[in-house]
Amino acid sequence: MLRLDLVPWHVVNFFSGRDPGSGNFITVHTRDGRIAGVERCAAAEPFDSEMWLCPGLVDLQVNGYRGNDLNADNLRIDTVRWLAEDLLATGVTTFVPTLITAPEQKLLRNLEIVAEARRAHPLLRHMIPFVHIEGPHIDPADGPRGAHPVEHVRPPDISEFLRWQEASGGLVGMVTLSPHYSEAAAYIRALCERGVGVSIGHTNATGDQIRSAVDAGARLSTHLGNGIAQLLPRHPNPIWSQLAEDRLTATFIADGHHLPGDTLTAMLRAKTPSRSILISDLVAHAGLPAGRYSAPLGASVDLDAGGRLRVAGTEYLAGATSPLKSCVARVASCAGFSLGEAIRMATINPGRFADRGVVAAGKLVDLIRFRWAHGAATLQIEEVIVQGNILPRENY
Repeated sequence: MLRLDLVPWHVVNFFSGRDPGSGNFITVHTRDGRIAGVERCAAAEPFDSEMWLCPGLVDLQVNGYRGNDLNADNLRIDTVRWLAEDLLATGVTTFVPTLITAPEQKLLRNLEIVAEARRAHPLLRHMIPFVHIEGPHIDPADGPRGAHPVEHVRPPDISEFLRWQEASGGLVGMVTLSPHYSEAAAYIRALCERGVGVSIGHTNATGDQIRSAVDAGARLSTHLGNGIAQLLPRHPNPIWSQLAEDRLTATFIADGHHLPGDTLTAMLRAKTPSRSILISDLVAHAGLPAGRYSAPLGASVDLDAGGRLRVAGTEYLAGATSPLKSCVARVASCAGFSLGEAIRMATINPGRFADRGVVAAGKLVDLIRFRWAHGAATLQIEEVIVQGNILPRENY
């Protein structure tokens, strides 16, 4: 197990590689953990022509990974640290811990633990900009609810939100909800006034309800195309309404299970690469052997050898198991988009919501260097740089 508080991080003053956006070679000069300047050139001779350089990946939705579960009843500070360490090895330098629908006391406790972990470890404070609460204000119906426990679904309540913030020291920075509740618009306005991002998800809301939510300040769609009814009217339906709304940026799980290839391609084209974000939605069972596992709140899930995770005995997906680097590779290989566009959906675009993901003077030195060939299932991470420090190679 990697121990970030013990490893001898290596510091250098510049990093070079190919920019996925332009294909040109760049050198990023650094000073005191910030980018001092970016030098661009067309000549390939000084560099490894197969080495790409880009911002560290930014994942706005992580529930867990490799047995580390943010929604566990016994969440500990070490769980948060181990999760961060495992994510770093996949090229993710910024991630948003995501807590799902649960009893309020459990949400409060786990928020307290994440906040305490950030206070205890400077690197966690850097990697975790805020927490995402996915639920409990979602549609309680089978299908839109997904794997969330129906007994803990409840309408939005600003007093509960304020208790979340009190427990976490103001760490809740994003909330996913269904806008079908009569209280939704007022709740969304209240959160937006406090600088909290609101995302539409796990919903069967009407077009009018979605537009009302956007008018109130909602700016994201959570894993669009998932967390929705199995059967929908051809038109109208919540997918079309969110795809057509230019004020919404949509997140997508590009793991090959949540959205078929043609569906993913069409949805990304409709949203455009500038309003699309790739997320992993990783859960604790990701990276584990195939089998049946316990899930939060007593449920069971089945993980097959292909990485598909389902609520036991159903066809409902229970989360994702492909790290973000693999989602990027899939979009670049199978969805008709360039590597630069796929990288943008996992760096610049999510970075708008976390002040990360940009290579420019004055920005934080969070970078990755990687190799990738068209058709490869994942990015081959060669170097991870956080605040100008290189993670030692043996930890990948």
